[in-house]
Amino acid sequence: MLDLDASTQAPHRPSQLTLLAKRRFAPLFVTQFLGAFNDNLFKNALVVLLTFQAATWTRLDPGVLANIAAGLFILPFFLFSATAGQLADKFDKARLARLTKLLEIIIMAVAGLGFALENLVLLLTALFLMGLQSTLFGPLKYALLPQHLRPDELIGGNALVEAGTFVAILLGTLAGGLLAGLTGGTLWITGMSLLLAVLGYLASRGIPPAPAPQPELALDYACIGATWRCIGLARANRSVFLAILAISWFWLYGALFLTQIPAYTRLVLGGDESMVTLLLATFSIGIGSGSLFCERLSRHRIEIGLVPLGALGMTLFGLDFAWVSSVLAPSGAPLPLSTLLEQGRTWRLLLDLLLLGASGGLYCVPLYALMQARSHPDQRARNIAANNIMNALFMVLGALLAAALLAHGWRIPGLFALAAVANALAGLYLCAVAPRYLRRCLRWLGWNRPRAR
Repeated sequence: MLDLDASTQAPHRPSQLTLLAKRRFAPLFVTQFLGAFNDNLFKNALVVLLTFQAATWTRLDPGVLANIAAGLFILPFFLFSATAGQLADKFDKARLARLTKLLEIIIMAVAGLGFALENLVLLLTALFLMGLQSTLFGPLKYALLPQHLRPDELIGGNALVEAGTFVAILLGTLAGGLLAGLTGGTLWITGMSLLLAVLGYLASRGIPPAPAPQPELALDYACIGATWRCIGLARANRSVFLAILAISWFWLYGALFLTQIPAYTRLVLGGDESMVTLLLATFSIGIGSGSLFCERLSRHRIEIGLVPLGALGMTLFGLDFAWVSSVLAPSGAPLPLSTLLEQGRTWRLLLDLLLLGASGGLYCVPLYALMQARSHPDQRARNIAANNIMNALFMVLGALLAAALLAHGWRIPGLFALAAVANALAGLYLCAVAPRYLRRCLRWLGWNRPRAR
């Protein structure tokens, strides 16, 4: 068991970036990066095509189709995460990673056929299968880290994975929208998705063996029952389950902000697509930089004292973002990016969004490392699967609540303010039920150091 309360500073160690040159980490990082890039490229390209070309494929409303697509992608996380966790505990994770990447190549071929035939059923099937592939890979990546990294490298490894994931999400989203707008866009989307899938498979071949911690585990294929049992297994370990709940809240909070960005840009800022891109990039860069900076602040150990600080930043910068936004009155026509950047309040909003993302990085990286370190090796992948289930549940609940409030007349800045206040309450709740987080925070700040005798 790791000593999270160790007060002595760890000896100087190389930067976390040196992990990118090591075979025990680099192939996994590249595999994960390319997978996240491909997921978001295909998903966003399909949503854009459904929005602007759906009339030639179906009579369904584009808005309905976009929501169906989002639901189909996230549905496998509810249905199959428990089974994915069992597989990762029962079989060699490196071998499973290669098999999931082969599955990705097949799925992209199905998507290409769907584009060629303009067959909506095939395309939505491919989207569902991409969600399934991501569900299968999810427990692998986080359960692999403790097997290949030293305890003092867990923070750095998780920081790189989180930073890389958000950069890949951003780049994939932008690339998907760009390719969808090209002449012959479906061919470009198919070619790029297949290329990324093949490169991801090649990268996965470099992942070192990761022997199964529980090869005798009997698989439970009853999806609903296995899901509840998976969550129950995580609940048996209080510190792990609290970390899962806190991580799931982070995904709800972050997804709520990101989901509203396009409508916020048009209705509140009065900007165009370029402003949407800038806001998404700023938020992603913030999370990436906060995640990478977390290792330096943690001094190469799992520093849960950063979690309350991250939660505080997420609340303060979220409230300021909502406050500045609440007084904006956009003009009728969308303003170009250059015009918006001439306004001081735009820079304040960008700074708020950057620091909100950075605070999120400080908040989530120690929680991921704690979840891995405190999980029993025989159950680690299933605990990570439970985390994926709870993440998906929280994001869906957050989306439903946001949709209901907006439908009842709430403005987007009010929604952001409500989320920031709820984040403060969530942080207070975590510190109340697990005072160790607050004690570690005070000790890290130097306010509660043991006195020398």
